[in-house]
Amino acid sequence: MLSSSARRGAAVLLSAAVLTTLSACGAAPDQSAGSAGGDGKNKTQPGTATSVADFGGLEGLVAAAEKEGELNVIALPADWANYGEIQKAFAAKYPKIKINAENPDASSADEIAAVKSRKGQTRAPDVLDLGIAFARSGAAENLFAPYKVTGWDQIPASQKDAEARWYNDYGGYVSIGCDAARIPNCPQSFADLAKPEYKGKVALNGNPTKSGSAFGGVYAAALANKGSFADIQPGIDFFGRLKKSGNFIPVESTPATVEKGETPISIDWDYLNAGYAEQFKGKGVDWKVAIPTDGVYAQYYSQAINKDAPHPAASRLWMEFLYSTEGQNLWLKGFARPVLLPAMIQAGTVDKEALAKLPQVQGTPAFPASPELDKAKATLAEKWDKALS
Repeated sequence: MLSSSARRGAAVLLSAAVLTTLSACGAAPDQSAGSAGGDGKNKTQPGTATSVADFGGLEGLVAAAEKEGELNVIALPADWANYGEIQKAFAAKYPKIKINAENPDASSADEIAAVKSRKGQTRAPDVLDLGIAFARSGAAENLFAPYKVTGWDQIPASQKDAEARWYNDYGGYVSIGCDAARIPNCPQSFADLAKPEYKGKVALNGNPTKSGSAFGGVYAAALANKGSFADIQPGIDFFGRLKKSGNFIPVESTPATVEKGETPISIDWDYLNAGYAEQFKGKGVDWKVAIPTDGVYAQYYSQAINKDAPHPAASRLWMEFLYSTEGQNLWLKGFARPVLLPAMIQAGTVDKEALAKLPQVQGTPAFPASPELDKAKATLAEKWDKALS
């Protein structure tokens, strides 16, 4: 429901076990602790470091990052999964490192393009937040630096590249946001969205051929209409029918359009919809969030380091922060489900108050294979516009 979401490419799904109950050892690492085996001196050049041990421990990494003094980030909207607070927390923890934030509304494709077009330039992005399809393709093109964060072993094998060129970080479920102040009976499922009472009221957060959240909405609709991860066509047909009935508005839903009453029902990630519920308080919008019972779909977004990052030490320190207990709990505070959540629950380091606020989920999301994901994207690119014409 936010313009910045159009930047997101489609990403890998989370299994229910990964989201809530996956067994894992330990907890997200504490940023206050250094790594074992360090001597306080860098053992290698920052650009080739593959773990904090190459810096002699966290203290050495911090010193190297502070010497660089800057970190270039791109495509990080302040109100996307709590990125605003995450950046402020990093800046407060490491005040000698200036964050240069560019183009928060950029897409995953834009991020990859910036890495390629700015190679060797000081303004090239250091770190990337990507949909999984772009993380995989970028790794295949040798654009990312391998680096194992301190919590590497606690990230499930299915949620990371074996060569540590990218790893999943946070995610959530497709959900239906609804302004109960304008909609007497808020929909709870995709089937509900076809009811005549919702004519001219249903919107996606962007175009599914470009937006990961909108892509997820169509994929979830496919699952709700006898489709599968190998067959997204029923989801495309579903929105085609909604368009013909007048229920679906093929425009991007934003906080502004919701406040004006133009898009009172928005299909988006649950962490975004839940965040908007807080944002709309006192503005005449009673925003309710439901995870559809007939199309349970979830996905992660991935982190990667530019192989030619102009600030390689700061890049690695940023990763260590994101995967620390503090960083992972900040995702949770933004209603997103961090990849190390199961380990943190087991270790008792999770923010229990934030955990209790997560939207409730019924059902178990499936996990598609990469070829299925690629096929779905190709089908959308070919058939989406025609279905809505």
